[in-house]
Amino acid sequence: MAELEELVAGLDLELRRGTLVLCVLSRLTTPQYGYSLVQELSEKGIAIDISTLYPLLRRLERQGICAAEWETSGAKPRKYYQLTEQGRQVYQELKEHWQNIATSISALLEEKP
Repeated sequence: MAELEELVAGLDLELRRGTLVLCVLSRLTTPQYGYSLVQELSEKGIAIDISTLYPLLRRLERQGICAAEWETSGAKPRKYYQLTEQGRQVYQELKEHWQNIATSISALLEEKP
C-alpha cells in the first residue's frame, strides 16, 4: 500500500508542477513579495515551497513576464513582483489554454469506462 501512495504522491507532484506557473501568474496582477505569494497560494489550497517559488520568479523575470522592484521604505526591505504588459498577455492566453484543457479533462473523467 505504501508503494501505491508513493506512486500517487509522485504523480500528484507532477500535476502540481505543471500548474504552478499559472497559479503564480494569477496572483501577480497586483504587486506581491515572495512570502505573501506563498501565503496567498496556500490559502487557496496551492502549496508551494519558497525554494520552488524564488527560482520560478527569477525565471519569469528573465522572460519579461514579471518585473521586480525593491521596496525599502518599510521596516524590512522586500522585493515585489508584478506582471509586465507582456506578462498580462501571457497570463490571459495561458488561462484560456488551461480552461480548455480543464474542460476537456473534465469531460474525459465524466465518461463511463
